[in-house]
Parts: sequence; structure tokens; C-alpha cells
Amino acid sequence: MSDSDSSGNADCGGRYAIVAAKFNQAVTDELVAAATAEFARHGIHSERLHCVRVPGAFEIPMACRKLMASGEYAAIVALGAVIRGETPHFDYVAAECARGVAQLNLQGETPVIFGVLTTDTAAQARERAAADGKNRGAAAALAALEMAALMQSR
Repeated sequence: MSDSDSSGNADCGGRYAIVAAKFNQAVTDELVAAATAEFARHGIHSERLHCVRVPGAFEIPMACRKLMASGEYAAIVALGAVIRGETPHFDYVAAECARGVAQLNLQGETPVIFGVLTTDTAAQARERAAADGKNRGAAAALAALEMAALMQSR
């Protein structure tokens, strides 16, 4: 496999990590599968890919911070699904997960890609995790490759 594909995404070497929430696991599993397949399509196979599962989206930033501190990863992909319910819990979890990932990106040198779905319904989440080319896990993997290449080019 060459260092880059026709879309310009480069494999800049190194290892990559996926941090995935267990909550809404059926959706998250589809995101992880698509991200893993996309990484493989770009030459990042299991020996260079580490997947960590956390209880829910709220815990994603902490796990990303730990992986970031190791210095072992070219980029980290955060995956999960927060689906609106009948209480304001959705607003807190979605906002704090996004804020935590954003803070990591501002503080560190390792890109952390926000691939956490925040949807109003379970059907919307399933649609964004479908294997029809619109899977947000695959898109997050591509963003990780692009950002890792950008960081390495400095």
C-alpha cells in the first residue's frame, strides 16, 4: 500500500487508537467496524490499531487523555452515540463529551477526532452508523489520517 490514496489521506506511520462507548453498543459497534475497515483500507491494520471501550460517552475524554499522554498514537478517534431521551441528560452528556474532546485538541499534539453521534432518535443514530457509505465511523477514521498527516508535516 502506498503512503497516500487518491483522496490525499496519508498514512503517516505510527499507531492509531479508537475510544468507543459501550452505551448504545449496537450503533457504536457499527461505527467501530467502519472505522477499523477504513483504517485497514489505508494500511492501518490491527497491529497498529488499538481499541479501548469505555462505559459511555461521558468517559470518552478521560480515556482519550490517557492514550494521548502515552505519546504512542498519531491520532485518536472518539466514537459513541448519545440519543436524546425524555430528560436533559442528553444535553449534559453530549456537551461535556464534545467539550472534553475539544479541550484535548487545544491542549495536546495528538489529534482527537470527534465521531460521537448526537441524535434525536435511535433511527437517526442507526442511519449514521449504516454500512452504506455514510457511516460516521469511517469518516472519523479518514479525519484522523488527515489530521495525523497535518501534524507530522509541521
